[in-house]
Amino acid sequence: MKKNYFKSKLFLKYIWSYLFILLIPLILMTIFIYENAVTNLRSEIEHSRLDQLTQTKVIIDGRMKELSEIASRVSYDERLTKYRVHDPLTSGDAIQALDQYKATSSIIGEIFLYFHKDEKIYSSNGLYNLDVFAKKFSFQSWDKSRMFKDLDEGQYPEMRPADTVSNASGLKETMLAYLIPITPNSPTPHGTVMYLIRESELTSLIDSILGSYQGLTYILDNEGRILVDNRQGEALTGSEAKSLINLSPGIHERTINGKAHSIVSVKSDNNGWTYVTAMPSSQFFSSVLHVRSFIIMLFIIVVLVGAAIALLLARMQYQPISMLVEFASTNSPAKRPQSGKTPSGNELDRIRTALQEYSSRIDLQEPFARNHFLSMLLKYGSAQSLSPELREAFDLHFDRSRYFVMVIGSEPAEQEKSDRQDRTEMIRLLTQIEFPELAALGYGVELPQLDQLGLIICYDPEEGAEEFNRMHQIVEAVRGCLLESFDVFPMIGVGTSYPSPDQLNQSFIEACSAFELRATTGQGSVTYFEKLSYTPDHTAWVPNNTLMKLSQSLKQGSYDVAAQIVSSSVQDLQVAEVSAMLMRCVCFDLLNTILKTASELGIHSVLQDVPPGMVYSSSLEEVERGLLSLASRICSQVERNNQKEEQSMIDRIVAYIDGHYTDHTLSLESVAFEFDISPSHVSRSFKEKMGLNFIQYVWQKRLEEVIHQLRTTSDPLKDIILRVGYQDTPNFTRKFKKETGYTPGQYRKLFSETGQPPASSDPDEE
Repeated sequence: MKKNYFKSKLFLKYIWSYLFILLIPLILMTIFIYENAVTNLRSEIEHSRLDQLTQTKVIIDGRMKELSEIASRVSYDERLTKYRVHDPLTSGDAIQALDQYKATSSIIGEIFLYFHKDEKIYSSNGLYNLDVFAKKFSFQSWDKSRMFKDLDEGQYPEMRPADTVSNASGLKETMLAYLIPITPNSPTPHGTVMYLIRESELTSLIDSILGSYQGLTYILDNEGRILVDNRQGEALTGSEAKSLINLSPGIHERTINGKAHSIVSVKSDNNGWTYVTAMPSSQFFSSVLHVRSFIIMLFIIVVLVGAAIALLLARMQYQPISMLVEFASTNSPAKRPQSGKTPSGNELDRIRTALQEYSSRIDLQEPFARNHFLSMLLKYGSAQSLSPELREAFDLHFDRSRYFVMVIGSEPAEQEKSDRQDRTEMIRLLTQIEFPELAALGYGVELPQLDQLGLIICYDPEEGAEEFNRMHQIVEAVRGCLLESFDVFPMIGVGTSYPSPDQLNQSFIEACSAFELRATTGQGSVTYFEKLSYTPDHTAWVPNNTLMKLSQSLKQGSYDVAAQIVSSSVQDLQVAEVSAMLMRCVCFDLLNTILKTASELGIHSVLQDVPPGMVYSSSLEEVERGLLSLASRICSQVERNNQKEEQSMIDRIVAYIDGHYTDHTLSLESVAFEFDISPSHVSRSFKEKMGLNFIQYVWQKRLEEVIHQLRTTSDPLKDIILRVGYQDTPNFTRKFKKETGYTPGQYRKLFSETGQPPASSDPDEE
């Protein structure tokens, strides 16, 4: 291929054209394939999640049924009758019986038995006075009086939402309280069985069934309260959570926290609970990375092959044009370039010039040549560029003393309704129209807009009469002619009258302006440019974009930016010579923007502290100080709100660790990544708030869980350690012995509550 081909802009345009023809359908096809893959995968994941959530519902409902059955057995157990519990000789048997009932369910953190109007409450660990019990188990959202009232007066089973429970040593746990009146289904229950269930028991059960995913899972009671909150990096407001209870079982689409989510809902028939899983729709796209990679690779290959084909096709199409250019350059002496000079324009321009030379006489006979000349006249105003011979050929006579232009048009809707034949006839009528009684002659010009026509008017004014009256008469004559011929009253814009046809371009611009700025859009409206009045703008007004910038700076708490905007606006007012009223109005614009932003931010104290006469009775300097003071208060409050949010970050981190400590991938870095802050900041802040570092806290959580499972289950040690997220069994055994003084096997034999030996010996104990 010749290298000079690439010097041609036309040749490069051909290449790009073919590439665009290839790329547009290719891109559409790629998007279709990708979207189809995502949709199919999404449907598969959603239905799988629906099945998993149904399984979760069945298992949890079964566990709740077990608790109800335990409560029923407690109510009929002779060892747990009121008189035997109060008898010092038999109270030990009652406590032992509660301990046995507790061991029958792995989700029970603690079991309590309370008889109505009693001063004591009984558990598997012993009996408590109510005051001692309230101190040992302090609920954050369930106060003492309300708790005793629920224990005394409850007639129906009630599950309390997950709440933070603090014991006497200050250790906090998130637990649910499940209250079942006994005897169950009796209209006059005599007591209450209360279970304390760690939220982690249910969340770990949910995670074990649902697996790894991004999103959140909630268990809601029939009142819309959140019983269990299992978040994977997301949160849900109370109102949004309550709205989920009204969802019918199945798969739904909803926007949560400003993001599109896929929601799977299942409702329990036993207790009316709603199980909801909400997953961000964006994660479905991240699941098709292999499809994306394949499509990108295929796209690149197709583009490369297409580029080669486009190059070949462009060369095939350009060759005839290059031959025409060579022919035009050879047979056009007048336009042949001098040696050493590059011809201007691209190949098509040079071919066009040659064709114009060969067909100039023919073109002059065509009607469009006349319209082209008139269009150029309206555009450039050079009437002298046409020789007398051509004027005679076009039948154009610019021998009058005054000239102006009219723009005639209609509404687009009316234009669509008009008959094409009528429009053709209108163009033919206005091609050359004459009003002898007014000494006026008009030449019609087709404008680029389909709904507009131009009309050049040449006329002689009447002696002794006002010139505008003659223009008005001519315009009315044109309107009457159109009404008589086509029964229409078009909209007309009229430019100013000038003494020379070389100024027709100015009149045309004015006519277009009058047409666009017409006061009405009805049929028959005529607008004269010289009758339009203009109201000058005041430079003192604060631009809207500046006010928007002021509002945003307040919302971001950036006082420097807000102060700069206020000061510059006030300074502009001082420089501009405006009235006191206008100056107050501009100040009101600034004040209103500040107060409106404060209201949007919920900082209502600022609205109440604005001095009543701040704008009216103060000088401009005092107004500026007042505005800056308001801005400073708003920005300071925004900063304080941000600090409070930062303080609550550690609490959210602790809650996150409590829900994920069984994950073996949990680390300081993963938590820092989850909350988008640095690991060092997490470590330092965590130690300051909790009194122990991150690793110690996670180890303590895992140790407590292992101890609980050693005492309540007979599962092999290795399985227990893996379940709590610790993968190095020998190392864990050494640390366990250092912490408790016993190996896990020894601890199980001494403190096991199941009364059964371990299922198998653990070689890692050795």
